[in-house]
Amino acid sequence: MNVFIIGAAGKVGSRLVPLLAEAGHVPLAMHRKSEQAQILADKGAKPVAGDITALSVDELAELMDSADAVVFSAGAGGAGYDLTQAVDGDGLVKAVAAARKAGATRFLLVSAFPEAGRDAEPKEGLENYMRIKKLTDAHLSQSDLDWVIVRPGTLSSEGGDGKIALGLALPYGNVSRDHVAQVLAGILERPQLSRVILELTDGDTPVGDALDAMA
Repeated sequence: MNVFIIGAAGKVGSRLVPLLAEAGHVPLAMHRKSEQAQILADKGAKPVAGDITALSVDELAELMDSADAVVFSAGAGGAGYDLTQAVDGDGLVKAVAAARKAGATRFLLVSAFPEAGRDAEPKEGLENYMRIKKLTDAHLSQSDLDWVIVRPGTLSSEGGDGKIALGLALPYGNVSRDHVAQVLAGILERPQLSRVILELTDGDTPVGDALDAMA
């Protein structure tokens, strides 16, 4: 399977690339910076230069031409209203249109837990981020693509132990980025997981078992 990853150089995408390569897939890893190409190639990817904020739908569809599936894990990382709108908002809308045009019907989106940041002092930037995430979830879910939306809890860079909680609705919690990448890779192996929104935290169930239970 050729898997086009938007956000491949990010903290989740860069973990997903080697998992897909080891499973025999071809990660088509979109990146903005030239120095990221060799890093991604060393992880087993076919690097694809491109900036989601600058590409047109037609240009992005051309890059996706050989893709069977798309994973959107890009994010502005709280870099401000305009960039969040350009990447998390307009970028996702553009990617959905490009995937449809390219015939890459399988589409996975890394979104956000609705309760994210609710135990902290309210901040305008976070509220804007959550608003955009909700709108993009709705946009993808109303498309005719074969989509899955993953809503992880608070992301951590600690190594995962391979055990998670996965469901339609979960109590809020933390989740290792390793686990997010493992879940994305596992969803791609399970075509019966389709048109569903899954919440994800660290937990007590092996990743494969948790995915099988939802399939």
